[in-house]
Amino acid sequence: MAKTPEAAAPQKKTIVVKQVASAARRPAIQTATLKGLGLNKMNRTRELEDTPSVRGMVNKIAHLVQIIEERG
Repeated sequence: MAKTPEAAAPQKKTIVVKQVASAARRPAIQTATLKGLGLNKMNRTRELEDTPSVRGMVNKIAHLVQIIEERG
């Protein structure tokens, strides 16, 4: 019998992150963190896996980004 899609791969938790502030005149480490998350321009959004490392990166630049949605 064929496996159902739900049984084959469980849903991964994700978060949708939006950049709401510019990285101009910020320390280089904050700009690098934005690039690491895949954000580099205002109002861009990314859907990222909800892992402790991603959450830590978001917390470091919480004043520049906003979590729009949590899925899964």
